[in-house]
Amino acid sequence: MISRDRDTAGRARNDRPRDRLGRPLPPGSAGVARIPDDLELGPQQTLTFAQQLLDDGLAFNAHEVLEAAWKNGPVAERMLWQGLAQYAVGLTHIQRGNAKGAGTLLRRASERLGSYPANAQQHDIDRAGLIAHARELIAALDAGDVIAEERLRTRLCREPT
Repeated sequence: MISRDRDTAGRARNDRPRDRLGRPLPPGSAGVARIPDDLELGPQQTLTFAQQLLDDGLAFNAHEVLEAAWKNGPVAERMLWQGLAQYAVGLTHIQRGNAKGAGTLLRRASERLGSYPANAQQHDIDRAGLIAHARELIAALDAGDVIAEERLRTRLCREPT
């Protein structure tokens, strides 16, 4: 039996290189740069970094950035960051051609993002726009539509007015 890579706390981790969609590559392959497991950024830095990754078509990496904020951020905001991370994973599943997984994660993301009061303005995150976008993508997936890569490059935050 092959043992898994473990971190210093004994948690499973996979240090293999990954492709741009986050799929493991054979050891020694050239992959995209990994997001450090211990990444700690402030909310605005997290959103800026995740947005750049989404703009570059790297939804899996955006998910890792948002997941770090979910796991390292204030307890009161964890559901918000978890919803954003699930949203990015939903986009990743679309990129990978996994419609069922995409629908599941986008639904979870919508529920998490929708669980915040409508008047909550955390970090200018466009929760309403993300929920609407997730629902549009779910409808397209349910209809069997092909979703163009451009439709996956959405904005996490409201545009300044």
